[in-house]
Amino acid sequence: QVQLVESGGGLVQPGGFLRLSCVASGSIFSTNDMGWYRQAPGKARELVARFTSIGSRGYADFVKGRFTISRDGAAKTVFLQMNSLKPEDTAVYYCSMRIDLYMYWGQGTQVTVSS
Repeated sequence: QVQLVESGGGLVQPGGFLRLSCVASGSIFSTNDMGWYRQAPGKARELVARFTSIGSRGYADFVKGRFTISRDGAAKTVFLQMNSLKPEDTAVYYCSMRIDLYMYWGQGTQVTVSS
């Protein structure tokens, strides 16, 4: 059974940093379309960062220069390095991956930016 498990969320002060991880486990032949999304209370889920099908990185305008998406060599773990965090970055962060033919989502990890 394939699943994605995120970790690394927490409470951080404005200007601080966090590193999120998302590990895929189970029977996996290939992964693609790895990305991070977030959902703040009362708002729709939105794209934060992703790898495109050709391996380039794409970022939402509101995180450019602050967040970096990366992955391990086996392409089963995706990371989100978040620097210079702002209160408006507070949200539940979800990773997603296309594993074989299907899209999978993690359970989400809470990120709270507050003094």
